[in-house]
Amino acid sequence: MPLNPASPLARLINGPVHPGKIVWIGLRARRKVAMSVVEAAQIDFDAGLVGDHYASRGGARQVTLIQAESLRSIASHLGRDDIDACDLRRNIVTEGINLMALKDRQFRIGEAVLQTTGDCHPCSRMEDVLGAGGYNAVRGFGGITARVVKGGAIRIGDRIEALPVSD
Repeated sequence: MPLNPASPLARLINGPVHPGKIVWIGLRARRKVAMSVVEAAQIDFDAGLVGDHYASRGGARQVTLIQAESLRSIASHLGRDDIDACDLRRNIVTEGINLMALKDRQFRIGEAVLQTTGDCHPCSRMEDVLGAGGYNAVRGFGGITARVVKGGAIRIGDRIEALPVSD
């Protein structure tokens, strides 16, 4: 059952979200190939993140995002001091914004506007990449998937912010 938009809970969910920033950008040229870490990238309405192997696929998973705070949690769950963002194979690492608060919302990232489409769940490769327990360490911390609403340039340091929810 959908949430009553006039309810106190709906007002809280649709309320302000503290903005954050981009701290890392990575492109996956092909499956199972090392990621390219870049300072800036172009997001295209039709293609998604230009240079990423998901770019021509369109759909709900054009761009993947994860929080730097989640990377620290995953590392902690593995008994490590840190993990490399490349290991998770997400496109964008953010800091300072709770990506889970963007559920069912549009958000601006640099010049682009994206729409959250779902959670980015871990894949079975996490066991190979992170070692035993890798899959479970990522569960609940894998970030979000998004589709492009409006293309534009993004770069490290750009602001990421939730857009107001329209009634």
